[in-house]
Amino acid sequence: MTDSNALDPEDRKIVTLARSARARNGVPEGAAVRDETGRTYVAGTVELDSLELSALRTAVAMAVASGAKSLEAAAVVTEARSASDADLAAVRDLGGSGTPVLVAGPDGTVHTTVTAG
Repeated sequence: MTDSNALDPEDRKIVTLARSARARNGVPEGAAVRDETGRTYVAGTVELDSLELSALRTAVAMAVASGAKSLEAAAVVTEARSASDADLAAVRDLGGSGTPVLVAGPDGTVHTTVTAG
């Protein structure tokens, strides 16, 4: 586990934003991504009858829809111990295989950091 205080301040910010989205919306996951300009995009899980998206895929979609060309980093707050293959693929599609993905528990403690590759 990684002490969130030991994280780079920009990485700590996206973990905090992801945690806030999860709590505020009462959804299973919250996520945040940071694009190549430093802008952040925050999302929660989307569960509609006609549409289901994980929080991380939703955050990536928001970044793309807002004109982001690449990602610097991503974070997801979840009960799971890792990001799904589909989530990593979405991050990889926009950010490349080396984009770090921080996976944190509901308390904001980062359990693992993986690359999207």
